[in-house]
Amino acid sequence: MAGALALVTGLTAPAQAGVTPAQAGVTPAPAVVSPSSGAPVSAANGAPVSAANDAPAVYGRAAYLMDAASGEVLFDKDGTERMPVASLTKTMTAYLVLRTAKPTDVVRIRPEDVAYAEDGGGTTADLRPGDRLTVGELLYGLMLPSGADAAHALARTYGPGVEGFVAKMNATARSLGMNDTHYVNADGLPTPGGDGYSTARDQAVLAAKALQVPLIKEVAGTRRHDLDATDEHRSYGWRNTNRLLGTPGAIGLKTGFTRAAGYCLAFAGESDGRVLVGVLLDESVSSRRFSTAEALLSWGSARQSA
Repeated sequence: MAGALALVTGLTAPAQAGVTPAQAGVTPAPAVVSPSSGAPVSAANGAPVSAANDAPAVYGRAAYLMDAASGEVLFDKDGTERMPVASLTKTMTAYLVLRTAKPTDVVRIRPEDVAYAEDGGGTTADLRPGDRLTVGELLYGLMLPSGADAAHALARTYGPGVEGFVAKMNATARSLGMNDTHYVNADGLPTPGGDGYSTARDQAVLAAKALQVPLIKEVAGTRRHDLDATDEHRSYGWRNTNRLLGTPGAIGLKTGFTRAAGYCLAFAGESDGRVLVGVLLDESVSSRRFSTAEALLSWGSARQSA
């Protein structure tokens, strides 16, 4: 295969090592699903869905793979089915913040930002009340360890107020053509009033748009980010939860998990100047989402190069 994305075409999914569907709190999807066979059909955006019988096994409930530039749909398994997307929500948070704020703008962390993440049982960037961090620094805390505290601080600041920010998230989703998406917060945590929802297709559209923002692409592709202590904040060290990084050609984007959403992944890879973006939703085994994404990127790249 030509190009930097020299992945193993046809990679099969590993055994369910370490985590069972029951332990994950989700129901496993059917074992193997390929995209539509026969004549190509039209996707929601009018682009053709390629026919293929040799696609990798996909175990998650929904999956979508497309060319980021042309919108050509290469793989679609229930891509328009609405479901929770967990922390993939934070991609919209990052995208929306950077439409308003400068990376050098400073945000002061408040006790309610920290309490929100801790009380909600979300992953955190371990932010400290009183610390002052730039928007650019907070994006690493948002995207790498998937900090709900960072999401709350950014939404509170740039709504203004979390409710105002969420309203802007939904308006932005409509403007991007994400018509099957509804956000209820800036982080994807469950709420007493119900979870938000999206689709694999809508999240792929968002991924393609977000990766056009240089800082988001840089942050999402960073495996570890460290901040030395200053007069403004303590030291921080954040490691990316995306285990796809390090694979040749992989460029991000975001992991997610809740009991309702299962294990989710928005991913992207670049080969011969082309960028493919994809989304996996409601996978029952954490590690398998990364091997599946790797296989889909390899398969999609090979199809385009053929």
